[in-house]
Amino acid sequence: MTNNNQKHRVIIVGGGAGGLELATRLGNSLGKKKLADITLVDKKPTHLWKPLLHEVAAGSMDIHAHQLDYLAQARWRHFNFRLGALESINRAAKQISISGLVDDDGEEILPPRNLSYDTLVICVGSTVNDFGIPGVVQHALALDTAEQAEKFHRKLVAACVRANAHQKTDANVDVVIIGAGATGVELSAELRNTTDVLAGYGLDKLNPSENVKLTIIEAASRVLPPLPERVAESAHELLLHKNINVLVNEKVTEVKADSVLTASGKNIHADLIVWAAGIKAPDILANLDGLETNRLNQLVVHQTLATTRDDNIFSFGDCAACPWPEKSTPDKPATIPPRAQAAHQQASHLLKSIKARINDGGLTNFRYQDFGSLVSFGDYKAVGSLMGKLIGGSLFIEGLLARLMYMSLYKMHLIALHGYFNVVLDTAARFLKRRTEPRVKLH
Repeated sequence: MTNNNQKHRVIIVGGGAGGLELATRLGNSLGKKKLADITLVDKKPTHLWKPLLHEVAAGSMDIHAHQLDYLAQARWRHFNFRLGALESINRAAKQISISGLVDDDGEEILPPRNLSYDTLVICVGSTVNDFGIPGVVQHALALDTAEQAEKFHRKLVAACVRANAHQKTDANVDVVIIGAGATGVELSAELRNTTDVLAGYGLDKLNPSENVKLTIIEAASRVLPPLPERVAESAHELLLHKNINVLVNEKVTEVKADSVLTASGKNIHADLIVWAAGIKAPDILANLDGLETNRLNQLVVHQTLATTRDDNIFSFGDCAACPWPEKSTPDKPATIPPRAQAAHQQASHLLKSIKARINDGGLTNFRYQDFGSLVSFGDYKAVGSLMGKLIGGSLFIEGLLARLMYMSLYKMHLIALHGYFNVVLDTAARFLKRRTEPRVKLH
């Protein structure tokens, strides 16, 4: 498996939830014992759990208090970190090429580099899919990255301050969110909660319930299309209770600088537009030395998570199309859904597979266990369904219990990175620190 008695070289491209967990666990086992060289590659220097981005956008979470430096994690957990974006793969030479790095003045800090591997794992996540609709790229904001979430928040605060200063002219803030999946629904609810709080910090002329108008547009017949009907119905009721306008069966045909057009002829005014209507894998994956991809740029993999055209390259998470036999039919094959719980399970499976490869063992098939879905509405509210053998099917939950379980998902991610004891201390410290901070970010 290795050349010239060198240690086995594992490169993980992508430091999202699954990639960072895999690098951490491999580092704690193989890296610490000097049994393999583990390297994580990412184009950003810090990690933030992606399901938190809607809270960053709304201002209810300070991103700088929750980001994790890859270099520090690598030092603590016995793996290497290389900063750069994946540019190409040479499968014959078993090398990847990553981009260089420049500073704010355009001066080169790091040159482009080549890294050699014995096992390569690609888990670069997903980006929004605009489906070729005119104006989306030019006028809508996405929430794929921390930078995008912060940009939206700055625009939101500026719009609220502007509306507060011009209340004699009945100025409003119209926010349109396209896509009623989990991201769109959670963002709209969090925005309603935080704008209510924001008005208490000096925006005394702004009435959030009247002057901040939130609209969700969904092409399907209901919100949260992939989730059970009962969860969707409860979510819809909560959105209406929060005075959020919900438009279903409305297909967006064009996005303009200040409005959104739909197929039914609606022209919806918008000061801020968020596109959350679909995902695809990054375009770079479509040209990786002949690796097979689907129409969403996802790398096609076997159930072992190995790519179909190279046994030395694996992929998982949102950027991989992994078969889901339990949900497949002869006419319609299914793939594992792009969820955080799937990436977590796949990271655990690959941990065992990589150890088996180093010991010349065989690979096993990945089996996805769907434990249900939870959608947060902030303010101690959430809805969702739990699934599994223990409860004998599907269980609908809502309210404080659902919210606590939703919060526990993030804590489980932190425990995978830092250990139980460290997370307990961190949670206690954050609870105490809340007394010296505003409830929402004000800039």
